[in-house]
Amino acid sequence: MKIVGLMSGTSYDAVDVVAAEFTVEGDTLWLRPLGHRSLDHDEELRGEIGAVLPPAATTVEAVCRLDNRLGAVFAEAAAVGVELAGGAVDAVVSPGQTVFHWVDDGVVRGTLQLGSVARVAARVGVPVLGDLRAADVAAGGQGAPLVPAFDALLLAPEAGDAAPRAALNLGGIANITVVAPHAPVLGYDVGPANALLDAAARRFLDRPCDVDGAVAAAGRVHPGLLRLLLAEPYYAAPPPKSTGKELFHGGYLDDRLAALGEPVPVEDLLATLTVLTATTVAAECARHEVTEVVAAGGGVRNPTLMSRLAELAAGRWRLRTTDELGVPTQAKEAYAFALLGWLSWHGLPGALPSVTGAARAAVLGSWTPAGPAYRGGPAVAPPRRLRVRA
Repeated sequence: MKIVGLMSGTSYDAVDVVAAEFTVEGDTLWLRPLGHRSLDHDEELRGEIGAVLPPAATTVEAVCRLDNRLGAVFAEAAAVGVELAGGAVDAVVSPGQTVFHWVDDGVVRGTLQLGSVARVAARVGVPVLGDLRAADVAAGGQGAPLVPAFDALLLAPEAGDAAPRAALNLGGIANITVVAPHAPVLGYDVGPANALLDAAARRFLDRPCDVDGAVAAAGRVHPGLLRLLLAEPYYAAPPPKSTGKELFHGGYLDDRLAALGEPVPVEDLLATLTVLTATTVAAECARHEVTEVVAAGGGVRNPTLMSRLAELAAGRWRLRTTDELGVPTQAKEAYAFALLGWLSWHGLPGALPSVTGAARAAVLGSWTPAGPAYRGGPAVAPPRRLRVRA
């Protein structure tokens, strides 16, 4: 089965596209990567997404326009995925752009992703899976993270394995999956990875990000600011938990700087935010006593962040990337969503209750049909009329 997976994360700078072929041999599912691309969002689209994100106010009109604009973008990305697969696929997974994750006293009440799935299905002519988080939320879960289903299979212990390992994703938010023999899989959002770094770069450098962590590398950690940031209650909350830019946004950073009451040079600010991410991630790895951390996501391209992580990992766990396991670091989440599509297609749950806190394991997403490739039951001829039988 060939599936295209799409992903636009909390950094909302691009849509990652992958094509994957899945085959089953006994109890092993084989993934053959067929290619991946990253298609950058233009400045106008990034501005439109940022304009609807909390804490900004917005309108239903703006949300509707953005939903359809993103749908067109994802449709073109899906077409690129079909090309990567050689011109034909069985399905597309388009999870959309998360614009709000409604958390009330630690309980997720709802979640909203934009990107008209009907436009994607119309463009590629195959069934498209969207709205992947809602089923888990309806079952009492966080609706996130969903990638641990992929991590659990990729890091599944072999006979004789005894130590826990972790998968780490460094996107806008850092999230971790802990896989240990004879134990439920754990996974949750740790805190900001690139979210606050990118917010600071936009605010003080007028750039979308600090490329290669170069400015952060020139700075020094500000101890007072770091203490203030580490006092965030989210870090102490027990899992299951999830977060996003509804908490860690530019306004959040402004509030902490105002509370500090003294100016912080931009290079020191970025250095401190880098260490914040490394410190919070390392604390969770130490808590679970992992022996290996396999990292992926945009943060892997930041050598300053990776070096801070490596310093904290020294002598405690091995740090490497998913590239060594055959999964490109920049495309891992898109491949994970392709896997969730395969699971859903076969009626298998994709969310892990031990991760999300749901009451039951949910089959994820809603399928949008497109053309004759999709059938929910046995083939029938189209009816010509409707009559009512008493």
